[in-house]
Amino acid sequence: MIVAGAHRSVLLREAIEALSITPSGTYVDGTYGGGGHSLAILAQLGPHGRLLALDRDPQAVALGQQSADGRLQVLHQNFGNLSLALAAVDIPVVNGVDGVLLDIGVSSPQLDDGARGFSFRYDAPLDMRMDPTRGETAAQWLLRASVEEITEVIRNYGEERFAFQIAKKIVAVRREKPLSTTGQLASLVRETVRTREPGQDPATRTFQALRIHINQELDQLTLVLPQALAALKNGGRLVVICFHSLEDRLVKHFLRDQACPDQAPKKMPLRDVDLPSPRLRLIGKPVKASDEEIVGNPRARSAVMRVAEKLALQAA
Repeated sequence: MIVAGAHRSVLLREAIEALSITPSGTYVDGTYGGGGHSLAILAQLGPHGRLLALDRDPQAVALGQQSADGRLQVLHQNFGNLSLALAAVDIPVVNGVDGVLLDIGVSSPQLDDGARGFSFRYDAPLDMRMDPTRGETAAQWLLRASVEEITEVIRNYGEERFAFQIAKKIVAVRREKPLSTTGQLASLVRETVRTREPGQDPATRTFQALRIHINQELDQLTLVLPQALAALKNGGRLVVICFHSLEDRLVKHFLRDQACPDQAPKKMPLRDVDLPSPRLRLIGKPVKASDEEIVGNPRARSAVMRVAEKLALQAA
């Protein structure tokens, strides 16, 4: 269960500063979670400001909807459907908001609730869905997936070098008894992976990979970035916090591509002024959590924040 005040938002001060909030502006928090970022945004908004917060987790949505602040609207929606969410609350889908904040990945309340099945620290049903009202659980997927499919997911999303061995063991074990709990899966992986980096549980990469796959996290991130760009007003800020190298790479490439004007093909008679102008301006360098924040919240150690500002299209 998500408890107000129990969640520590990572890079809170840095993210709010990066949004460069206008008191009368309209903002989107793509992942309400425990509400830390949203509450900090509201603290800087004036009486005519507006905040739309999204979350795919019904518990997070229920927490947000307890707020009596009329400037805040909280929707049960995946941020990959940002344009639909904006339309649902009558915010223009194009050039309608002053800032978008995306805090990617699983939240601390989800990890700390053993019943959700995200963590091997608890023996619980192997679920892993951020939205437990939709889609199949990790246990259901592992029951039907082939060795090749499981290998691909664990290798690509967990960067696990023993992915094939783990996948083979999963398929062999399920012939006798389906894997239905986090404890069963963690034990299986630990038996299969004999070497691991100091201080890291052998099951870490497999659990991470399955979570990313079950929730289609990279796909949703790919979907939301162009929608966020379209939704921003000229001068609006896009702030993205990632906790995984695959996510951060995707964000980095998107921002870079939108910040760099296209290059004319060699030997083509095109001038630079005839090429599309950049849509974004990168703001500063990637930001990481301070040593002080990591001491207080170890989950901040892998966080990377990137910031960009939307540019006006140049007239032809």
